[in-house]
Order: sequence, then structure tokens, then C-alpha cells
Amino acid sequence: MLITREVDYALRLVRALADGQVHKMERLCEEEMIPQQFAYKILKKLSKASLAESLRGREGGCRMTADLEHVTLYDLMNAMEADRRINACTCDGYQCEWVTAKGCYCGVNRKLREIQAKMDEELKAHTLASLLGDDL
Repeated sequence: MLITREVDYALRLVRALADGQVHKMERLCEEEMIPQQFAYKILKKLSKASLAESLRGREGGCRMTADLEHVTLYDLMNAMEADRRINACTCDGYQCEWVTAKGCYCGVNRKLREIQAKMDEELKAHTLASLLGDDL
């Protein structure tokens, strides 16, 4: 599945942080119905990808640092380390048992790579701002 639960929760978190203001994690989790253990893990990945930041201290919390007009669904899925592959054989360097055993070219792989390229193109075509639309 392309949109994993983690990616879904990340979208919810991004939606809540889209205003660029500092938010308390506990409140975000309650409002967006995200389990806290997931939210902290997601925030860490968003921070690593320079999309959001965590602020410590009494007035701390978290906030979005990226412009959602320039961040795509593809970027978010990469930040969440989500597997976007339609099949393992579309990964570079994959060693196919069938190709090895038969010693010939696989037409299925070629078609799956074409589908994968189109899916990646589509994910890159949608910014988070456009995806969240009226929710912002």
C-alpha cells in the first residue's frame, strides 16, 4: 500500500502545522487523532527532512518549516521512508530469480518499471498545499 498509516498520520500532522505556528504535540495528537508514539516518530522524520522542527523548553512544541507549495507527496513519502515500489523487482540492483534461472529478459519487469515511473511522476505532481487544499 502506498499511503501507509504513517504517511496518513504525517499528512494529518502537516495539516495541523501548516500555519507555521508553534503547536504543542499533545494537543496536535488529540486534534488530529494521532497516537503520540507515532507523532514523535513522524516529527523526527519531518525534522530530518527539514520539513518541520521541534522546539524545546517551556514554550516549546513543533512547527512546520517548509513551504508546502514546494513539498510534494513524493517528498513526504520519502521523508517517512515509505515504500513506493509497485514490486521489489523495480528497485535498482534487484536480482530476479526468474531472470537468473531463465537467462532471458523479463517483459513484466519492463511494464512494471513504466507503471512505477508514472506513479512517481504523479506523486511528484501534487504539492502538499494542493493536496490539503481546503483543509489549510
